[in-house]
Amino acid sequence: MVRKKFDVQVYIYFIIGALLVIFLFPGEKIFTSPVRENKKQGAEEKSVQSIKPVFHLEENTATIQINRFKLSDKIHKTEITEQLKNVYHRGIINISDYIGLQENNVDSIFIVQGNEREIHSVSNIYTPKSAYIRIKETLLNDTCPISTYEEFNALNLNEFLCENLIREDGKTKKSQQNGLQKIVQRIDIHEQYGYISGVVILISGLFTCFFFYFYYMRERMYAGKKDVFFSLMIAVLFIVLTELFFGLHLFSIYIIPYAIIPIVVRIFLDSRTAQATHLFTVSICSLMSSQPFDFILMQLIVCMVSIYVLKDLTQRSELIKCSFYILGAYILTYAGLLLFRDGDFSNLRLIMLLYFVVNFIFVMFAYPFIYILEKIFGYISNVTLVELSDINSKALRELSETCPGTFQHSLQVSMLAAAAATKIRANPQLVRTGALYHDIGKISNPQYFVENRMSGPNPHDYITLEESAHIITNHVPEGIKIAVRHNFPPAIVQFIRTHHGKGKAKYFYNTFKNKFPDKPINEAVFTYDGENPDTRETALIMMADSIEAASRSLEDYSEESLKNLIDKIIDGQIADGLLANAPLTFKNILEIKQVFLEKLLSIYHFRIKYPEEKK
Repeated sequence: MVRKKFDVQVYIYFIIGALLVIFLFPGEKIFTSPVRENKKQGAEEKSVQSIKPVFHLEENTATIQINRFKLSDKIHKTEITEQLKNVYHRGIINISDYIGLQENNVDSIFIVQGNEREIHSVSNIYTPKSAYIRIKETLLNDTCPISTYEEFNALNLNEFLCENLIREDGKTKKSQQNGLQKIVQRIDIHEQYGYISGVVILISGLFTCFFFYFYYMRERMYAGKKDVFFSLMIAVLFIVLTELFFGLHLFSIYIIPYAIIPIVVRIFLDSRTAQATHLFTVSICSLMSSQPFDFILMQLIVCMVSIYVLKDLTQRSELIKCSFYILGAYILTYAGLLLFRDGDFSNLRLIMLLYFVVNFIFVMFAYPFIYILEKIFGYISNVTLVELSDINSKALRELSETCPGTFQHSLQVSMLAAAAATKIRANPQLVRTGALYHDIGKISNPQYFVENRMSGPNPHDYITLEESAHIITNHVPEGIKIAVRHNFPPAIVQFIRTHHGKGKAKYFYNTFKNKFPDKPINEAVFTYDGENPDTRETALIMMADSIEAASRSLEDYSEESLKNLIDKIIDGQIADGLLANAPLTFKNILEIKQVFLEKLLSIYHFRIKYPEEKK
């Protein structure tokens, strides 16, 4: 199997689009996740545990209390004074501060003495009660003069034990805040790198999936490039619009009319591509929503409603009707989500209804946007086709007045081809309109075409066969010039260019070969300067044009005669390779032949002769 090669140009479209979306994507998270809140809370706890509290050593407290003891009438002053100095040197703190240190698992503290700050273990610090017990245990041993509890208690040393370590909450809090800030900064930096990496991975993945949709599922679009670029441009346009809404803190994204995406793509391309483009767009936009599930579900329902309701945009009123369906879909889906989540409407936000109404207004007035896209990309909508098929338009009115026979022929071709298009599920409106204009180039020399010559001499009798062939084949380039002058859409111009393909002006070609069998013939003179049909619609016009014209030369309009004519012309076009590029199946060919036969039988049906009244 031959592997398809990547088209670098199409690939570049997606790379540029992805880079643009990533560049404009909000640099910070739009919403805070519960996981991030837990991280911050953990950082606060870690900060409290890791930052050492600060205590100030009050030196005067020890001096005052020891001097008070010396001036008292207590006994054993030398031994007790030494013990008081020891406990005050280590430090005595308030019992509530000590309990707080234990609860927060703080194992050391800062003790500030003058301009110096030292770290001390909490286990070496006393409370008034533990200091009292420490002195008691020391004095009541075999080497000290105090031998009984009664004698020790009589000293009443509690009067001389008080806190000399005072907690400085301001410095402690500042240290904790600085520590917390550093931890949160590390978390933020780590999360920011992770966030950016996640954005790049998700957006790149979605762009890759969208690329492969065209690469594998829409090969003709991929080869043509224009349809791929159009779909990608629409998607990127709405994604960038969403990014700007978040970046500039504008209104809610629910006022952005995402339903326009499937509507526009459906009108110009097809339903499946419309759904794929819309899903790709809202998937990226949901990354910026605080409630991605609600957003995606609501947009998917609206997408399906818009595609099913607006099958063909043949009238502007259909877009307005579709807008009402979209508004109803938004409101019902929002109500359903509220009931699913809460069971009632207690959390109903009326502002959301206002957003839906604004969205509805944008969709309702989307026709100018559709018209602009139509002109930029050379597409053609059914509304434009209906307008072009108006026989009172300037070009068709000129054709009917200048070339009445050609105009009638075009009407018949339109009828034949549109019926066949409906049968094989092509675009009948496009075929109908294209048929009306396919022979418009005959306006330049109407008298040289037999259907426009009522009476008088044949002008071809006065010129050579080569000149006659040139005039006949020249109606194709002349028609293209007229179409360009009237600013016809490229799709209509293509019908003019392909309705003869690269076939020959058979009448003059065969006449020349019969008349001058030994004379070399210049094939190019008798060949139409056009292109072979490459769509089902243009192929139908080629077949219908030849069959309708040839049917007028028949003497017998029986079913067998018409069937033989149809088979001969279509089989001849296939044999000449004129339909080689048209995406038609054998089944399509059989169906087209049958439709042509039925329509020609209805046109050339037998009519009874009305009797005249006897006098």
